[in-house]
Amino acid sequence: MPLFLSERQPQLVEIMDRDDCDPVLLENTYRQFATINLLLSKWKRIYKSRLLPLMQESRTYTLLDIGFGGGDVSIKLAEWAKKDGIDLKITGIETDERAYNFAAKSESPDSVTFLHCSSSDLAAKGASFDFVISNHVLHHLTSDQTKLILNEAKSLATQKVIFNDIERSDLGFVLFTTFARMLFRNSFIVADGLTSIKRSYTKKELQKVAPENWKVQRIFPFRLLLIYDRK
Repeated sequence: MPLFLSERQPQLVEIMDRDDCDPVLLENTYRQFATINLLLSKWKRIYKSRLLPLMQESRTYTLLDIGFGGGDVSIKLAEWAKKDGIDLKITGIETDERAYNFAAKSESPDSVTFLHCSSSDLAAKGASFDFVISNHVLHHLTSDQTKLILNEAKSLATQKVIFNDIERSDLGFVLFTTFARMLFRNSFIVADGLTSIKRSYTKKELQKVAPENWKVQRIFPFRLLLIYDRK
């Protein structure tokens, strides 16, 4: 249990979430998401251990990425699946128009489609996907928003849901403060990353929030996975 960061601070607001934030620094932030996710979010490990074993070369699979940010996770998943001979169609959705516009002009595989909409929009249409994932979204949400998005993700997925987020810790905060300042400049990565840590859950806190039949698992470094398996 953290000592310095013993309490969640969900009332804090990240700079990039403000309508009046600097557009150049915001674009740089979206661009640098690819690096920080590659270093810390461990989606390749998650893909190899938790998604790939559920897929075969003989059919097409679908995946929904809720709140895609810069779009880099969707793109990487598509690249890994193609390399493994898996036909994986990915739909990334974002409610922030600025993030959507950034991703829409990025170079992405034909198997990736970015949409400016919410999970509520897709649930209302009766959409379904084999897998539903999300990266760094949970710590942004209120309690009611969390319940809603988890219910929607569960209804949209026919096989598995994975929400990947930060685990709040004193050590993680100190290490991020030290190394992020050396790696990321001219963006909101450092300031917003520290805010994100303060807003994030510990494992015990997330377990209390998780609905019935959802599992919380910890992975290195300072990550929590909230997982629902339909089968």
